Amino acid sequence: MKKIRALAVDDEPLALDVIETYIEQIPEIDLVAKCNNAIEANHILKSQEIDLLLLDIQMPQITGIEFVKTLSNPPLVIFTTAYPNYAVEGFEVNAIDYLIKPVSIDRFMKAVNKAVEMIQLKDQKDEAHSNPPDASEDPSADFIYVKADKKLIKVKFDEIYYIEGLKDYVIIKREDDRIVTLQTMKSLDNRLPDHIFQRIHRSYIVALNKIDAIVGNMVEMEIAGKRKTLPIGKNYRDELLEIVNQNRL
Repeated sequence: MKKIRALAVDDEPLALDVIETYIEQIPEIDLVAKCNNAIEANHILKSQEIDLLLLDIQMPQITGIEFVKTLSNPPLVIFTTAYPNYAVEGFEVNAIDYLIKPVSIDRFMKAVNKAVEMIQLKDQKDEAHSNPPDASEDPSADFIYVKADKKLIKVKFDEIYYIEGLKDYVIIKREDDRIVTLQTMKSLDNRLPDHIFQRIHRSYIVALNKIDAIVGNMVEMEIAGKRKTLPIGKNYRDELLEIVNQNRL
């Protein structure tokens, strides 16, 4: 696999130094450049091939979120910020992760490993030529098959907590692991029974029976003893609340 080409953008020199130090410890990634504002970053993106953008949110002139919205075909994005209240906005632009400063090395590596996994899947795209068995062919089926790690994996509906979409990739989260497969949210959504799963955001589908609470514009659930929150998109909120009011959870 070729090295992942990364660009780090932050208006704090110390933050850039930390990112550079962390990347030096990850052999799969090459830090192509680092800069302190979106204008410089834009020039680099136009002149070089960048696979991963490590981007601060609060910057002068234009925020990281605003900058990503200007890009017609952005690379994978990991946001870094000292302000956790930006998390929902980060999800809206399909960031693959959201790191709160000061960022620890283990949290950084977790986010970057997600990017590595997604790019490896992209490299395997030409091999993804087989059509897995589809539960839609049998309405009574309680599972689907998805292609991951060069094999077909059987995923039972009752094992799924939520599904996250990131560009051409889908992450299926189970209690003890996750499956990353190369397909779109729309294609997977069409294969799932709507009495079991509900789209709550353009990037998220949840298993209805795994929802513990709805607080504001977030869904709460517990996975392996840990609390997990997911954003509710404004275009999906009314339908979700209607399901709740019908006591379908």
